[in-house]
Amino acid sequence: MPDIHPFRDGLPPVVAPDTRLLILGSLPGEASLAAAEYYAHPRNAFWTIMAALTGEDLVTLPYAERLAALLAHRVGLWDVVGRARRRGSLDTHLREVSANPLADLIATLPALEAVAFNGATAARLGQPLLPAGLALYALPSTSPAHTMKLDAKLAAWRVLAPHIGR
Repeated sequence: MPDIHPFRDGLPPVVAPDTRLLILGSLPGEASLAAAEYYAHPRNAFWTIMAALTGEDLVTLPYAERLAALLAHRVGLWDVVGRARRRGSLDTHLREVSANPLADLIATLPALEAVAFNGATAARLGQPLLPAGLALYALPSTSPAHTMKLDAKLAAWRVLAPHIGR
């Protein structure tokens, strides 16, 4: 009998009408899905990196306040994959992938300037789905599975600084 894993459904987008930068992951990992929070795994570097880029202490804030702080800096979150089968949290185990309606969301964001992909899988799957005219950034994954030192990840993510602000 084949090894069938359940479908995993992603989280809703976190955006505001004035969002300038949209950060897209692939599909939230098991810890994030269980918590219904983006980047919930305690070793994921996302909140640490965004704290450095925004100057906000995002790591210690409650989740709702983290999201509010990102939105205040005109940063939105979503994922390329809306639904897929996956064993565990690794992108290499994604199967039967259905994409989120990225172009539809982007059409509702008149101030959007740039899209950043959190990891290679998000970039590979997401870039073909986006309309022309946006700055696109393929960045190293903030996941602990991507074994790059934090300072190197942060250095790569600093390219987003011009798109982050109030």
